[in-house]
Amino acid sequence: MCVLVIVVVRTVTFPSYQTRPPPCNVTDQDFIPATKDRLDRLGRAVTFRTISYEPGRGTPEELLKFIDFIRDSFPVVHSSPLVTREVVGNFSLLYRVKGSDRSLKPGLLAAHLDVVPVTEEPGWDAEPFSGQQKDGFVYGRGTLDCKHNVMGQLEALEFHLKRGHRPKRTLYLAYGHDEEVTGQYGAKRIAKLLEDRGVKLEFLLDEGFAVTKDYVQGVAKKVALLSVTEKGSLTVKFSVRMKGGHGSMPEKESAIGILSQAVTKLERNPQLNLWGSGPGRDFAEHLATEMSLPHRVMTSNLWLFTPVIRWLLAQKAGYMNSMVHDSDCFRSEAVAIVDHRVHPKQTIQDVLDHNVKVIKDPRVKMEVLKSLVPAPISPSGLESPAYMVIQESILQVYPDSLVAPFVLSGNTDTRHYWNLTSAIYRFSPNVMTPEDFPRLHGVNERISIEDYERTMNFYFHLMRNVDKPLVVRRHEHDVDL
Repeated sequence: MCVLVIVVVRTVTFPSYQTRPPPCNVTDQDFIPATKDRLDRLGRAVTFRTISYEPGRGTPEELLKFIDFIRDSFPVVHSSPLVTREVVGNFSLLYRVKGSDRSLKPGLLAAHLDVVPVTEEPGWDAEPFSGQQKDGFVYGRGTLDCKHNVMGQLEALEFHLKRGHRPKRTLYLAYGHDEEVTGQYGAKRIAKLLEDRGVKLEFLLDEGFAVTKDYVQGVAKKVALLSVTEKGSLTVKFSVRMKGGHGSMPEKESAIGILSQAVTKLERNPQLNLWGSGPGRDFAEHLATEMSLPHRVMTSNLWLFTPVIRWLLAQKAGYMNSMVHDSDCFRSEAVAIVDHRVHPKQTIQDVLDHNVKVIKDPRVKMEVLKSLVPAPISPSGLESPAYMVIQESILQVYPDSLVAPFVLSGNTDTRHYWNLTSAIYRFSPNVMTPEDFPRLHGVNERISIEDYERTMNFYFHLMRNVDKPLVVRRHEHDVDL
């Protein structure tokens, strides 16, 4: 009975992490409409085949054309005495918008100029590099990943400066040219340049997951997934070498048989389920008050229901499952290659130790091909002024949504900026349903005209909202930010 009373009381009194800032309306004087000129610029940006194939191998001619197009498309940005522009590593761009208040640490908005190749898969409703506007969407490679962020940020800055804005906080815009192939020659060089100049950032926002619809079970509203960290990666090669037998006296086991047993053991014994602390717990608690009653009961009482939620999430596929532990993908050949995505609560060595413990066979050799440690976990919620101002900006353009911290499974250019700030976030301001996920790096990549309009306005509001001191906020309910 005592436990039941505690569960009921916590469910009823659990605090809300959501806020209610004034929404952005189309009737506002500072609203940026998706005019024909702006949509045409986005479509034109898509036509540049700025493809990255592998580190150091891309499409330099197309990148140079795209850079020239950006310069010509935003005359106010490129003529303002407040703005300096540098080309880094031949093809990446770094803008500095000078603020008047030197006591405010600068912020940085990041995106990237390159895209992944288009395969021969059929099914495109518009040519993948056409930038065609069709049925309320702009089609093409880069519309979601992530030329819409590049163009949306520049459209917002152009609009802001054209209105006579003189910023207080210095703002950097950083656009790497090889993010899709680890960013070694783009973002890495930009970060080094800033480090050498002694720059320390208040916050950094790069591309990430989106505003999701019909994605989080138990939540009817859209949920904006604001990633506070991203998984590491570890590619491991497993191999078995056996002495050759003879047809009349074969060995009892073959190399392939031993290897297949090792792979089966790893598949049946996943990494430790780590849900219940860190971003996973924060994700649930930020949404608790907006969930249906059964889900609300559990997420308001994680002290009791954490094991149940761990089990439920482990049964799911995709992103929600990936929040609970390292995820593994096997590619079997004569050897087996395992791609681990390392949970932020784990280390590379934790994963390797788990592999050895599960396989328990010294004949299976393990070789690390490449690795990347998980990203540091940035603060979220009321303890982080930067997180809250990004949340505010999201809710101004998506007032019908919720915001929650998330773990990004992929890797972004943020890996190169860890030394510049501890407040690193990842978010792309467009709506995605589960049916849209395959469009990323896939067929029929597209963005709705409405979402691109919101993208521009999100960055405009963010630029305006960060142009003041960012302070820790008290937990007050039903009060506008």
